[in-house]
Amino acid sequence: MKVAAVIEYTTDKDKTAAVRPVHRNYLAQLYDNGQLVLAGPFADDSGALIVYEVNSVSEAEKLLQEDPFCREGVFVRWTLQPWRLVFVNQLSPTKPV
Repeated sequence: MKVAAVIEYTTDKDKTAAVRPVHRNYLAQLYDNGQLVLAGPFADDSGALIVYEVNSVSEAEKLLQEDPFCREGVFVRWTLQPWRLVFVNQLSPTKPV
């Protein structure tokens, strides 16, 4: 099942920038394991959307809480919701950068 996480970031942009490389490595591992559908920050860098491929919402919660952004306090609030893909125009099949 797919679970969407809508996440709010801290306003501390320096912290976000410092932790971002480790966070992206973590997401790349999830991607390689088939546990990440899509991810990316909002254009204003106030938060992000991450869609996990998991067996339950609680599994998505665990992946989110293990994320370096969560462990280091970049994620300050989030909601998790089962999500269904209906339309897709274009997604790159390559690993995130």
